[in-house]
Amino acid sequence: MDASFDDPDYDYAASIAGRAMRSMAEQQIAPTPINFAVWFQYFAGSHDDLRNAIDLLIDHNRPFDARTNQNLFETYIAPQVSAAVVDTSERLHAVMGAAKEFLATAIADNHSQMQAISEVADQGKSGLDPKALVAQLMNELARAATRATRLEAGFAEKARELDVIRDSLSKSEERARTDTLTGLANRRALDEFLRKAQVTADWGEPLSVLLLDIDHFKTFNDSFGHGVGDQVLRLMARVLREKVRAQDLPARYGGEELIAVLPGADLATCAELAERIRRAIAECTITRRSTGETLPSISVSIGVAQYRSGEAISDLIERCDRALYLAKGGGRNRVVTEIELDRAGAAG
Repeated sequence: MDASFDDPDYDYAASIAGRAMRSMAEQQIAPTPINFAVWFQYFAGSHDDLRNAIDLLIDHNRPFDARTNQNLFETYIAPQVSAAVVDTSERLHAVMGAAKEFLATAIADNHSQMQAISEVADQGKSGLDPKALVAQLMNELARAATRATRLEAGFAEKARELDVIRDSLSKSEERARTDTLTGLANRRALDEFLRKAQVTADWGEPLSVLLLDIDHFKTFNDSFGHGVGDQVLRLMARVLREKVRAQDLPARYGGEELIAVLPGADLATCAELAERIRRAIAECTITRRSTGETLPSISVSIGVAQYRSGEAISDLIERCDRALYLAKGGGRNRVVTEIELDRAGAAG
């Protein structure tokens, strides 16, 4: 489905696309669909290996010529799109072919069995010894039972293969909904969850959202490198995942921003949870894996807002975002709710 100005994903996608195009222009990279796919994924931050590869090329002042760009696409983008589809398709064809063969065998065996029993019956009419007839009939029945057992085993094996394929498809779907760096839900899963939560909220159930941003993250990245920055993001994601309730959805919103959607929670409940998250992160000790060095503590700013019946989800996120930036403007390492936006507006 094409994005529109009403799509809550539009602003995010447009921002990422703009950064990708600007960077491509700076690197003098032709704006082809393949190149754009690479750089869009790079700035979306959802593919660690791709980002590390590009960062390494930039650090070594390597030119992004046509061959390099093609290699990046074929190595990191194309396999994600095609490998799972091709593998699943081939396995399904193999299972369906085997099942078709089993069915054909079963039909042929059934005809053979009916013919053999019919012949035994004809022999009975001609006065053949009853003992011989019983022996022949028992033999045919035993052969039929053997064939049935063999077919049953074959179908059971293919059923297990179908279970494996179904599990593989389920895992592929889960990967498609998960941010690879943090393990949290990605924007696709977030948007689906918000749409469903909005329906319930329009029936009167409260719905609140908190938006979390790591303070001075760019400075931290510049000082200690992207690898350590990634470690910090994973730590923030773990804290968020541990603190939210089972019915909530923690997700990566973009860059160093994380989000949590809380169905059934009013503004006060969400703000209380946000404060617990803020304190837990402030108390974290971060150690550099390569050296064992203890790094400076990290703090986060959090904005909180509650859904208003009938409004667009983008409006809810926008209020949450403004609360977040009010928290940053107020000194960082704090939680600000939309109520304080109203106070700030009245004071202004």
